[in-house]
Amino acid sequence: MSEKSKDTRVVVGMSGGVDSSVAALLLKEQGYDVIGIFMKNWDEADEFGYCTAAEDYEDVRRVCGQIGIPYYTVNFEKEYWDKVFAYFLEEYKKGRTPNPDILCNKEIKFKAFLEHALKLGADYLATGHFARIDLNDNEYRLLRGVDPGKDQTYFLSQLNQYQLSKAMFPVGHLLKSELRKIAKDNNLVTADKKDSTGICFIGERNFKEFLSNYLPAQPGEMMTPEGEVKGKHDGLMFYTLGQRKGLGIGGAGTGEPWFVADKDIEKNILYVVQGENHPDLYSCGLMAIDLHWISEKPKPSTFECTAKFRYRQKDQEVNVHIEGKDTCRVIFKNPQKAVTPGQSVVFYDDEVCLGGATIDKVLKTG
Repeated sequence: MSEKSKDTRVVVGMSGGVDSSVAALLLKEQGYDVIGIFMKNWDEADEFGYCTAAEDYEDVRRVCGQIGIPYYTVNFEKEYWDKVFAYFLEEYKKGRTPNPDILCNKEIKFKAFLEHALKLGADYLATGHFARIDLNDNEYRLLRGVDPGKDQTYFLSQLNQYQLSKAMFPVGHLLKSELRKIAKDNNLVTADKKDSTGICFIGERNFKEFLSNYLPAQPGEMMTPEGEVKGKHDGLMFYTLGQRKGLGIGGAGTGEPWFVADKDIEKNILYVVQGENHPDLYSCGLMAIDLHWISEKPKPSTFECTAKFRYRQKDQEVNVHIEGKDTCRVIFKNPQKAVTPGQSVVFYDDEVCLGGATIDKVLKTG
């Protein structure tokens, strides 16, 4: 690229997947001084967890060899446990459904890892996220990735101006199909590697088994909002709002399937309703805490935008009412199904990700 590129050092967070492999390749082709670093966040000796670190690191080693860049590994197991996993367990204890990926990006990748990269003399930290950054009116903006099916701004919604000023997302302008083609055209060993799914430290394993190793399960009653007992639950932490599978209730009555509608933590009751469009599955708004805006410019106290309440959801029109330094009330234009405390609500203005917050409670009436 330019002379400037050669003098610009970029550390790439490499996971062993195809996205970060292509990110490193593109930066190398653009003339940057690129270093690949594999981040280890989970102790393989912990038999309860799931860790593919050895095979993933081997893929990083091979890809970096193909591209011709140095590679290292860095260990953030302690930071990950303290900042992400402890919170994850705490939230499940409260009967909520947390999103560890958002916290990992905020506290580990773009904090602990970014600090490590800067100590290595890096100017930027790059990852394989499907997102884009631009500078507008002296502020950095986080923009959706070009591929609507792969956009990952939901997971990056807690980043701040400083973190964005040091971040690069080299694959955000690509469709996933284009990215795979680049990997194949360059014979990268990760070209056909399957995308990872699920929570990183659980992987494909049984979630219930995993959680039981860390938190004692407290079985209790499963009942309808009217008080009719329908059976026993294995522990509130194993269920999420809107869940259908694993309830073990036949389709008596109307013959329709049953769904989780609510949890009473104090009484240890799981409330279930029959029919996927039961009114108790819907809400008209939510209260959110830990509110974070990417822009540092003051926000009006009330404004309209769109929001997602879970990853891959279509944008929904909402009214946001800021009610304190880091709390807000979000009112939906249309009732929303299975909005879940502990998950993140992320706000958008067209292609710009504005920020996000943690869903604290759902509102059944405006």
